[in-house]
Amino acid sequence: MNYNVRRLPVFHALSRDHAGLLAPLIESFSYDAGNVIIQQGSKAEHIYIITRGKAEITYKPYDGNTITVTHVDAGGVFGWSAVTGSRLYSSSAIAIEMMEGIRMRGDRIRKLSRENPEAGREILNCLADAVGSRWKDAHVQVRSILTHGLK
Repeated sequence: MNYNVRRLPVFHALSRDHAGLLAPLIESFSYDAGNVIIQQGSKAEHIYIITRGKAEITYKPYDGNTITVTHVDAGGVFGWSAVTGSRLYSSSAIAIEMMEGIRMRGDRIRKLSRENPEAGREILNCLADAVGSRWKDAHVQVRSILTHGLK
């Protein structure tokens, strides 16, 4: 797919060269309202960026009821576990409106980051900025991923 990565608000500041490296990793997705996109505890494979619609992020503690963590609108990112190298998703995501966007395999982003650390740093910083409002100390954790998680 030849996707114009820089048209996405999350990647608008990405250099042209780094956008070119990221573009082949992108797949389109769409889900109808009510569809489960990721299930807590399932294998963490993709990170998602919404271009249209809305998702609800939920978490179910082992000893309690499911709670809504947040809602993610167009331009938002979820499924970060796939990029951090976590084996499983820590929460679920459900489309609460018809939803479209793009997704990328976390293992392919990590591979790109190992092979081109400068591009990886820029890409992960863009993603961290997008989730920063929901994820305390996102940039500190991204630096940790770059130094430890990609080895």
